[in-house]
Amino acid sequence: MGDARLLVRVALLAVVLAACGSSGSGTGSSSGGGGGGSSSGGSDPNAAARQQCVQIINMYRGTVKSAPLSENTGQESCVDGEAQGDATSGTPHSAFGKCGESAQDECPMWPGPPSSIMTNCLAQMWAEGPPPQGQDNHWLNMENPQYTQVACGFYQDAQGTWWATQDFW
Repeated sequence: MGDARLLVRVALLAVVLAACGSSGSGTGSSSGGGGGGSSSGGSDPNAAARQQCVQIINMYRGTVKSAPLSENTGQESCVDGEAQGDATSGTPHSAFGKCGESAQDECPMWPGPPSSIMTNCLAQMWAEGPPPQGQDNHWLNMENPQYTQVACGFYQDAQGTWWATQDFW
């Protein structure tokens, strides 16, 4: 019964993704847009995308019975900075570890808006599936039952593309 429900969910997700179209240059992290903004004060233009990011990751985690992650709002500004650093260097994951995270996924150089990045990029990462024994990948970071928190950051570079980073603790 559970397998049938999982297959239905995956099929529905595939239909949604096909309708939306998928774009981007691969999997990656997120960062804040043009100066970012933190949910910990003032108006955060990326607040809805941050919440969507956490909800989507938790939806996928639920399919493998991993507990939901809590949104680490205190680290969102830092993760925005990691995304900005990666965009500035042009190298995904170059700022990894600056926020004390245990793992990081990144969606580099994606067209916006951030909400479409979260839907499409996270789907691509989850579709990687379990890696071979002893290897790491984005799916494993998203699924890992040892992680309890995630912060999603965003940054829009000078070319107008977005970098989206997901840090896990």
